[in-house]
Amino acid sequence: MRDLVHPWAAAIIALMVGIGVAAHAQVVTEIIDPPLEDPVLEARAQTVHKQIRCLVCQNQSIHDSNAGLARDLRIIVRDRIAAGDTNDEAIQYLVNRYGDWVLLKPPFKAATLVLWLGPILILLLAGWSARTYYRATPAQVAQAVPLTEEEQRRLAEILDTEA
Repeated sequence: MRDLVHPWAAAIIALMVGIGVAAHAQVVTEIIDPPLEDPVLEARAQTVHKQIRCLVCQNQSIHDSNAGLARDLRIIVRDRIAAGDTNDEAIQYLVNRYGDWVLLKPPFKAATLVLWLGPILILLLAGWSARTYYRATPAQVAQAVPLTEEEQRRLAEILDTEA
């Protein structure tokens, strides 16, 4: 008996369901996090979103994050842009509230010096520690130990049988 559903039909149905779910997710996202009506202002807001760190995820921008706080920050940015702030003013507003930590690329200044130089210092410290450890530890050189008479006899047997 032939299959009731052709394999291609099943793939097409699965694809249609997937597209439907994605479209529904987009509609829900736009209801929860509505974009600005002016496309120019929305583009500016998107640019700012990509420069602000999600304070929950910490390695994502608020543009990429689905966290509730990221959504709130996107709304704040859109409100600031719609109110007439420049991109820099909207970013500065968030920096004033949350500090330099809110920026994905914090500025190079005395307060953020550890952020910029910390990884390099840790790497140098690890290298110096490894070098000190290996220089202080005497090298363990394998020393040749002569074969016992039994080992010499066994070796001679093995070599004779192979020849």
